[in-house]
Parts: sequence; structure tokens; C-alpha cells
Amino acid sequence: MYKKKTITVVSHLLVWLTLLCVPYLLSYGEEQEINRVIAHFWVPLFFSSIIFYINFFVFVDRLLFSKKSLQFIILNAVMIIFFLFLKEYIEDTFFQEISKQRLANTNRVKPPFKMAIYIQLLTYLAPLFFSVALKSTMRWAKTETERKEAANFKLESELQHLHYQLQPHFFFNSLNNIYSLVDISPDQAKSSIHSLSKLMRYMLYETNVESIPLTKEIDFLKKYIDLMKLRVSDKTSVSYSFPIKDTGIQIAPLLFISLIENAFKHGVSATKLSSIDINMTCDDKTVLFSVENNNFPKITDDKSGSGIGLQNLEKRLELLYADKFSFKTIVKNDRFLVTLKIETS
Repeated sequence: MYKKKTITVVSHLLVWLTLLCVPYLLSYGEEQEINRVIAHFWVPLFFSSIIFYINFFVFVDRLLFSKKSLQFIILNAVMIIFFLFLKEYIEDTFFQEISKQRLANTNRVKPPFKMAIYIQLLTYLAPLFFSVALKSTMRWAKTETERKEAANFKLESELQHLHYQLQPHFFFNSLNNIYSLVDISPDQAKSSIHSLSKLMRYMLYETNVESIPLTKEIDFLKKYIDLMKLRVSDKTSVSYSFPIKDTGIQIAPLLFISLIENAFKHGVSATKLSSIDINMTCDDKTVLFSVENNNFPKITDDKSGSGIGLQNLEKRLELLYADKFSFKTIVKNDRFLVTLKIETS
């Protein structure tokens, strides 16, 4: 903040110093011309600086932006007219040589009076318009910055809400699966609880970031799949394929878990043969993830899983990757296929 203010002050000083020096340098060494520079350039320049800063620091904010345009116009008109007369008074009082020379040259062709007034008005209107333009630009930039900050805060809040929403949903589904093992295989149930504790530790302490290495997410998915495989019967086959090498890709955490949960929820039958095929490939910075499974829709009264996972996923994808993702689901020959493509760069 301090650095920004320093740059602003230095910039203003350089601009006024340049405007002050140019006419002096052009007439250096000529005493009579220097007096003319003072009368015709430095005095109006001083008045212009007053007009600029009074408008910049006071009038624009308190009058123009406060919708008091008439007062703004009247006060500036009075100030400009005052400076026009004050300039003439200073020339006649302190620079008499110039006034005498002006009288001696009365026979020369002079610009029309209206044109002279018009040129002098422009001299004072220029800093007025510039102060309005500069202040408006600064106000727009501030408003745009605040709008972006508000949008980012809203985005972060919504993503955080979705993240926290996903955790109890994941925990609920996992506990349901472990519960089904308690009577059938207590040892497997114990092992599942231990595995679940590791997965929850990952979700609680390692996913509260914008992005993580894809390798970490893959390791989490593998552990989750192995946990889910404990509760399925021999009638269900589960296969998965993930990139073996480190791809160097960074990705938002917990984007794929809902798709795998959905496959185990709707693609497994206790009495029928079923299979779940999970596949992930990477091409440069693009991740392609697909899950294919049998389609065994839940009955209406079954409340184990409210469908919050896929809704959560779609919202997060829209917020995080906007136009950089493709999410498709199809049902064909009693097989459900979901594909997710994400461009991470």
C-alpha cells in the first residue's frame, strides 16, 4: 500500500515537473521570453494544478459522484472564471512589459476575442476533465477489485460448503458398508474401520487445499476401492487402472470419489453377476476418468444415498473448472457408463 502511494506521488511530481520545465527550456537564455513563460505558461499551469487537485480530492467525490452535478458545474465555472480574471490581473500588474508589448502590437493581426477565450477555457477545462476521468477510472478499478474479491469469497465459501457436505456423505456410505460386515465377518469389519480411519484422515487434513498432486488422489482412490471390495461377494468383479508414473498434474481433491461410490451403490447385486471397471488416463495436462458398471437402480424407499454425491460433483466442477471439463453419463444394455474429462492447465 505504501509503495503504491509512493509511486502515485512520484508520478504526479514527474508530470508537473515536465510541464513546468518544457516551456522554460525552450526559452532558456532569453530574459524577455522567460517573463512570457511565467505569465503565459507557469501561472496558468499553477491554476490548472489547483483545479485538478480540488476536483480530484474534493469536488468529484463529494459532488459529482454524490449526484450533485449542478453544484459541481457551478463551482467549477466560478473557479475557472475567477482564474481567467486573476491571470489577466497578474499580467497587468506584475508583467507590465508584456502588457506594453501587447499594446504596441495592436496593429498586428490578433486572433478573435472569442477564440482567445475559448483557448484559455480549454487550458482550465483540460485538468478538470482529466481529474474526472482519472477519478472515475480509479473508482471503476476499485469497484471491479471489490467485485472480484466478493466473487472469489463467494466461490471459496461455496466450495468449502460442498467440501464439508461431501465428508459426512462419504462417511455415512462407508459406515453403511462396514455395518453390513459386522455380522458376516467381524475381522473384515475391524480391518475396514482401520482403513476408513486412514481415508478420513486424508479427507480431513490433506484436502483443505486448492489442488493436490494427482498421485495422492489416486492413492486415496485405490485405498477406497480396496475397502469397498471387502463387502462385495464373489459375484462382483472389480478392476481398476490408474497411471503408474507421476504425471506432475495438480488437481482439485475429491473429484472422482463420488463416481466410484455411485458405482458400488448402484452397480452391485447380491444375487446377480456384476462388474465394475474403473479407468484413468492422462494426456499431457488432461485427465480422463471413466467408470462402467451394471445398472441396478435403487428402489424408491431405499434412502441409503440421497444422490448428493453426483450433484456435489457437478457443482464443484462448474465452480473449479468452468469450461474446462466434460461430464457425461449414459445407460446402455443395462450398463451405466460415466466419463469425466478435465483440463487441468
